[in-house]
Amino acid sequence: MRYLVIALGLLLLPAGAFAAESPASFVAARSLLAASSSPGNAYAAGVSVVLTAPVAGDFSALGGSIVTAAPVSGDDLLIAGSISSRSPVTGDFRAIGGSIAAEEPIGGDLVAFGSSVYDTNHVGGSVFVAAVDVAMLGGASGAVTLYGNTVSLAGDFEGNVTVVAGGHLTLAPNTVIHGRLSYESPDPATIPPSATVAGGIKYTNASFLPSTSTSRLLAFVSIGVFLIVRILGALILAGLLAGLFPRLAEAVTERAYRARSRSIFLTALLGFAALVATPILFLLLAITFVGIGLALLLLVAYALTALLALMYAGILIGSALARRFRGRKTVRWHDGVLGMFVLSCIALVPVIGPLLVFSLIAFSFGALLLLFFDFAFPREAETSEMLY
Repeated sequence: MRYLVIALGLLLLPAGAFAAESPASFVAARSLLAASSSPGNAYAAGVSVVLTAPVAGDFSALGGSIVTAAPVSGDDLLIAGSISSRSPVTGDFRAIGGSIAAEEPIGGDLVAFGSSVYDTNHVGGSVFVAAVDVAMLGGASGAVTLYGNTVSLAGDFEGNVTVVAGGHLTLAPNTVIHGRLSYESPDPATIPPSATVAGGIKYTNASFLPSTSTSRLLAFVSIGVFLIVRILGALILAGLLAGLFPRLAEAVTERAYRARSRSIFLTALLGFAALVATPILFLLLAITFVGIGLALLLLVAYALTALLALMYAGILIGSALARRFRGRKTVRWHDGVLGMFVLSCIALVPVIGPLLVFSLIAFSFGALLLLFFDFAFPREAETSEMLY
């Protein structure tokens, strides 16, 4: 599992985190309309993201709903509750979401995980889809692997097609599969006489109740998906915090670089004391009826600060790597992504890893408390600038 997480992180991290910087754009807003073309890679985040201008490189987006209405010359990486691709994609199309719809041709591979996945045009590469409802209606040039409850196929498939269906597999009339159709489902598939399968059909009857080995495999896959999604969410959040609030990230980093060893130790000790003592405090407050409201407010503030401390612990590592290998003191969004990935890898090391991660979180927690105190009770006129 450790190597799987590392390999996934290397796959998802943008090339700019390791190589020389190329022209790219990074935008984030509640409702985002990307109407300006990008000469390089484009990154977007928001509750609603709509792309209406061409992208010469890759397009990566995170949001509640994402609509791409302009061609992408590179790859698509989309994560949202609702995803609609209404324009051609020259490279690969990768998506994680609830409802995923691809209406225009995809030049490369298609990889999608969601509640429903519908592709209505041709895929130039291979296909791997896992969803409750899957519909491949435009065919594909490469091998096709589908996992779903109900699976529908239509179009021209040049390679082998493998389907694992918990419910039913249906082939539309005039569907052509040049390779072999291998499928597993409780009932035989619906294959009309006009459909053609040149490589033959292999059917494996499967009941709804999984075997012991299948249950273990499903449990292992579920744990793996949970860990991957958690790490991926942490990478995205760290990148957003570093990109949207660079001054605050630089302020936390400067406390680690400019302070003496004694000051760093005291900051970490303050963070450790706050992490341990605060839960005891709001438990004591919750004993009395009057203190319940204050305890709830304190609990929310504590949870938020603890989450920020975890994110800024990763940002601190990313900034340290940028200073060491790039000679750059400013904090950028990809420093947060890289640092959080390194922090996730450190956490996998037995015994020493969790202790080191907790120490970094304690320092970040203490540094944030000191910064918030300075912001609330400023000693200098420039103190408030750290949050912008």
